Amino acid sequence: MKTNIKSLFAVCTAALFVGCTDLDVQIESQYTEYPTNDIAVEAKMADVYYHLRSVFGRRYMEAMSLSSDEYTAVSYGGGWYDNGAYAHPSLHDFRTEDATLDWMGEVTGGITKANTVIRDLGGDEAGELIAPARAMRAFFHFILMDCWGDAPILDHLLAEGELVNRSPRGDVARFIEKELLEIIPQLTDEVSDNTYGKPNRWMAEALLVKLYINWAVYTAPSVDQYDAATATNEKLNDCIAHCDNIIQSGLFNLGSMTYAEKFGPTNGSHVEDFIYAMPYDTYTAKGMQYGRARTWKKAGDVAKSYYGMSLSNSAGGYMTMTPEFASLFCLEGDQRNNSVIRGTAYVYNPNTYQPTSEVALDTEGNPIVLTKTVTLDNPDDVQLGVGDDIEGYNQGYRSVKFFVIDDDYKNGRDQSNDLPIFRYADILLTKAEAIERGGNATNGDTSMSLFNQVRAYAGAPLLTEAPSLPDILDERGRELFDENWRRNDMIRFGTFESEFFPHYHDFPTANFDKTRRIFPLHTNVLSSNPNWVQNPGY
Repeated sequence: MKTNIKSLFAVCTAALFVGCTDLDVQIESQYTEYPTNDIAVEAKMADVYYHLRSVFGRRYMEAMSLSSDEYTAVSYGGGWYDNGAYAHPSLHDFRTEDATLDWMGEVTGGITKANTVIRDLGGDEAGELIAPARAMRAFFHFILMDCWGDAPILDHLLAEGELVNRSPRGDVARFIEKELLEIIPQLTDEVSDNTYGKPNRWMAEALLVKLYINWAVYTAPSVDQYDAATATNEKLNDCIAHCDNIIQSGLFNLGSMTYAEKFGPTNGSHVEDFIYAMPYDTYTAKGMQYGRARTWKKAGDVAKSYYGMSLSNSAGGYMTMTPEFASLFCLEGDQRNNSVIRGTAYVYNPNTYQPTSEVALDTEGNPIVLTKTVTLDNPDDVQLGVGDDIEGYNQGYRSVKFFVIDDDYKNGRDQSNDLPIFRYADILLTKAEAIERGGNATNGDTSMSLFNQVRAYAGAPLLTEAPSLPDILDERGRELFDENWRRNDMIRFGTFESEFFPHYHDFPTANFDKTRRIFPLHTNVLSSNPNWVQNPGY
């Protein structure tokens, strides 16, 4: 699959457009009538498909992971504090200048690109030809709404000087629903190398599943008025129906490979679990830097890292698991445990991504022993400093899910691991959740049978009774960690305001206001759109 992506990238680089942050900027096509042969259309679409590659590869991940209970930021003697860009999300103390939140303009720029394609290919009358661009437009709107609440509905190219106000979040949700329902019959149902990383029917249905399971969140009168304990979701059966469409298609399954192999540097279209993914390559499709954030700080300074090889570049190591989240990896026989380094670190086999019996050594020749707890040098240190020494580097468990190899890592730390966005395992757990929330069981499935499909694949103990909603949230954490859905899940389940390191009530800058369920508009966005106002609570 990597070879195919390289070839496609080479064909499409000539079709690049410039993204825009300012919504008032109109992007004009150089064509009065765009050629509609397959190569021309593919080149036109490719820049829309992969527009958020760099955002997903780092900044989006940081905002999602650090604001959830998955990860916290740490700094080493002030290193990696970066003006609080990582510490602020860990404390829900988001700031309007944070670098981790400066990518909203990239999303709106993607919508502009999609709208340009739609216009150049004939507009609304083009039907199937523009359906993929409309799917991407809906996806970009979903990201805006999920992260910032009220969002502009950009269903056309803006005229010169045209200003677009943000619409209520519920209206944006209904716009996305309408778009997806219209285009799903027009999208291809093919699943192959040719459709990998591109919107097809199943990508659109999976996006609709995400929209529907969060419907009560997105249509609440305001972000702070959603109450997980009392909210009712009118779309549960619709959610289940679209889960069923994906399940009954027979095109996806949990896979014939190990859990670790799904996320390794050679993953791709052969992973049967991937419904929709963002392809990466260290040379031709750059931007994937998940290993940089999660790797032990001095892994690049030892002769043999725990990845089973020496690394040609230093590690960042500024994200470490919270003790609360680390506690999830406790099930006997669960192969997902091997994607988390817990306690003594062992050297991994770089071909199987499984730990060996060889102990990994630190720069002083001693075993690396990671602590589950994270202990700050100063309990009230807003920089979340753990010390610029081995004791500090050993704070917190580490993920090797998106496994690092030197052939990729030496090239600016850009990895070749493709990033799954929608997975079949997620669909199974979402249907189980929808049933437990009151939706109708279908096709002989029960919440327990769906849940146990995931458990059985992972080698974890099976349930003997229906899972509770907390059970499902925990299982989603084990199965989908590092995949940017934890914040979304926690808000829906009502745990986003709970305590997890360092988001504790006694920490001086920890914030527990429900308005923090969405991010503030970055200073750059407000300055480019003077008719917009800042989100409440900021």
